[in-house]
Amino acid sequence: MRTKTRFVAAVLLALIAEPLLAGQSMPAREVLMARPLTLPGNEVTAKVIRVEFPKGFRTPEHIHKGPGPRYVLGGKIRIIDKRGTRVYGPGEVFWETGEPMVAENAADAVTVLLIFEMAPKEKTPKPKGKIIIRPQ
Repeated sequence: MRTKTRFVAAVLLALIAEPLLAGQSMPAREVLMARPLTLPGNEVTAKVIRVEFPKGFRTPEHIHKGPGPRYVLGGKIRIIDKRGTRVYGPGEVFWETGEPMVAENAADAVTVLLIFEMAPKEKTPKPKGKIIIRPQ
């Protein structure tokens, strides 16, 4: 076990030190959001979902399976939930709680979001009967 730890430490050090040794500085980092989170269990499914909202699109009220940060890549999104109404633009991050909400494109063009979702692990359905693979 000690050998594994040393190996992992050496690999991490090499990855961090390599740009410095090549005369490059590390890229700038900016924390856009930090939030404590209690996971719904020991096993979760983490997803990164890219969503494009067409101009004028508005979702019906809905609930996501898990909470998480949402990052606006482009356009503007209006979020309506129990906390009120807020509009977020490019580069902004907001936290979706998993409570009922509505999302509406507030831009004059397509709005693009990245949804980071942490939900209870999805069960893989067992196939019923035989699986037949046919050439296409």
